[in-house]
Amino acid sequence: MQEVLKIEGLTKRYGAIRAIDGLSLEVQKGQVFGILGPNGSGKTTTLGILLDITRPDRGTFSWFGQKPTHLARRRIGATLESPVFYPYLSAINNLKIIANIKGIGYQGIDDVLELVGLYGRRHSKFRTYSLGMKQRLAIASVLMGDPEVLIFDEPTNGLDPQGIAEIRNLIIDLARRGQTIILASHLLDEVQKTCSHVAILRRGQKLFSGPISALSKETEVLELSSDDPEKLASALKEIDEITDIKKEGNLLLVNSRGRFTAAELNGLLHDKGIMLSHLNLRHKSLEQEVLKLLEEPA
Repeated sequence: MQEVLKIEGLTKRYGAIRAIDGLSLEVQKGQVFGILGPNGSGKTTTLGILLDITRPDRGTFSWFGQKPTHLARRRIGATLESPVFYPYLSAINNLKIIANIKGIGYQGIDDVLELVGLYGRRHSKFRTYSLGMKQRLAIASVLMGDPEVLIFDEPTNGLDPQGIAEIRNLIIDLARRGQTIILASHLLDEVQKTCSHVAILRRGQKLFSGPISALSKETEVLELSSDDPEKLASALKEIDEITDIKKEGNLLLVNSRGRFTAAELNGLLHDKGIMLSHLNLRHKSLEQEVLKLLEEPA
């Protein structure tokens, strides 16, 4: 895959506070990459550095395999924090101002308004828009000039459930067009439903980075019990694929590298002379797994 963004050892301090602490990650073309973390985890600071709004103390990053330049920046569309538009101007006139700032023509305005579902309200003043419509206009402004990479910072912040669903579906539609999207959010549900890959941050440190599916695989655990729990535990320790064994009441909770099924494990233990009285595959939620990462000492 083609590398779009590479970050190496990015660090940013504000006095005694380390907003970003040695952050490294990569984003490939076509990915919908979520940067997930609670408020204060360094998400917006990271995006600010990537957009040349903030200067890092240490570390480097590159866009499209090259050092960041104003030419590379023209290939990126972004909105940070709350979007700012003139309340007394229509959507069309607000986007004309955006086009002037970007140095592009007006011919794409109708297309982006159609794409975000605002074409029918294109002549309405911004102050008459709902929060969801205002956020869709912000996305329309990002799309002006047809950038290769789209960056959204908390795109559903402050929206009601219907507005959240509308923005989420819009981002999914944009992803289906093959555009690379980087999305920062503190909402796990938003990231899980829209992103293909995720980096989890806490206090500026990366706790996990990879496909959403890889994180989901870590949420399965086998529950086991037998009439001789000590013999069962000893047998499990002899199986290389077993990575973790914990006791919970009369049960042993087992994590593996995913190289065998529950039935295969049952067969392995049977060959060792162990009859199981209980065997169940427990699914922890992705939310539990993320909260576990965030709670562990950095």
